[in-house]
Amino acid sequence: MESTVTEFANFIEKSADIEIPDSTLHSAKLIVADCLGAIVGGMAEPEIRMLADSESENLFEILDKAKKATDESISFLFGTAGTVLEMDEGHQFAKGHPGMHVFPALLAAARNKGFSGEEFLRAFIIGYDVGARIGLASNLNPKMHPHGTWGGLGAAASLAALNKMNARDATEYLNIVSSLTLATSRKTMLEGATVRNSYTGISNKMAHVGLMLLRAGFTGEQDGIKSIFDGVTSDKFDDKSAVELLGKRFEVSRNYFKLHACCRYNHAALDALWKIIEQHSEVKNINQIKKIKVQSYNLAAELSDQNPRNVLACKFSIPFAISTTLVNLDSGVLSFTEIMRTNKNIQNLCQKVTIVENTTMTEKTPDLRPADVHVLMENGSTFKAQVTTNRGDWQDPYSEEELKLKFISLTTRLWSQKKALNVYSKSIKLEKIALDDLINSIIN
Repeated sequence: MESTVTEFANFIEKSADIEIPDSTLHSAKLIVADCLGAIVGGMAEPEIRMLADSESENLFEILDKAKKATDESISFLFGTAGTVLEMDEGHQFAKGHPGMHVFPALLAAARNKGFSGEEFLRAFIIGYDVGARIGLASNLNPKMHPHGTWGGLGAAASLAALNKMNARDATEYLNIVSSLTLATSRKTMLEGATVRNSYTGISNKMAHVGLMLLRAGFTGEQDGIKSIFDGVTSDKFDDKSAVELLGKRFEVSRNYFKLHACCRYNHAALDALWKIIEQHSEVKNINQIKKIKVQSYNLAAELSDQNPRNVLACKFSIPFAISTTLVNLDSGVLSFTEIMRTNKNIQNLCQKVTIVENTTMTEKTPDLRPADVHVLMENGSTFKAQVTTNRGDWQDPYSEEELKLKFISLTTRLWSQKKALNVYSKSIKLEKIALDDLINSIIN
């Protein structure tokens, strides 16, 4: 049996000839639009504006060839911006966010070079596939954060496909980028250490660094993927699942989208909570809530912080996510801010929310992401709701209209609604236009 890196390299070499169904192209366009929306929304955050180090009101001028920004700098900035709001799409089997690990690097590489939108989408699909497959085949060290690990290989695969690399060069390139994997810490997300938001940006940047190393004649290990993900960052790597139905099952068709502005492990509990809110208006009177008990799977049970120290920590706290949603009757970006973190009503309600693991629910992952929520009132009433999986994945997808409204809500943090609608329109017909048409609509 050929090594996984060889199989991926052959996949990349033949990528221009692989038949990609229309439904897969459509999924990829929705993900591209979602990534772009998350990036634009994230660019409105003060730390991202500081990171951009630009006095321009139009931060997206960085894409203009006249600005002479490097591919690495664009990749890093956009990858970091797209992570900061916790609104980027993901892949439940990979346990991470392939789209945001691929899109910034690919956009930077493809700008102003005459690529068609279809060529861009094809390279994106290939990169997403490779990244997600390495993620799902790995068993990462539980102390590691998945951002900045296998995602760099997805970005590298997309650049290799865009540049029509042969299998020999693609093998060497993937082997090089394998060794540029970050030693990420899972504690960053639980403690609210915002360095975590840069992991995705660095991973995108490393795909370009790896390309420079390849072109300069540097080499990697003989099987970098196996070496790194079968003993260094991960205790085992399942070669068989990594290449299962490669070229026939495209991972962009198995992704999930987010409407709640927080870690996805919160989402099942929030979906159950919304059922209670819609059916029992009594819970809107938060002063009458005595306790809220949540049961969910193991990864969700980790998000138990009742006193998050900053906004990022709020996004990784089920007590906070539940409480801010009840107070604001909303779970979007504006419910996860410093003003909300210090809101006394939310802080008090957080102390009443507990989360524990239900091992039966854990056994149902990664296919399902269940949660059970009980709201106990001071008068003795109890309201309950349960979901078998959170909304947003292919089993219970959001409508395209909901995704469009999400895009508009994020991008109008910086853009006019007219511009937001124009960019969205170009994104969802990308296979029919030149890539630079989309980029020009972003810049102007």
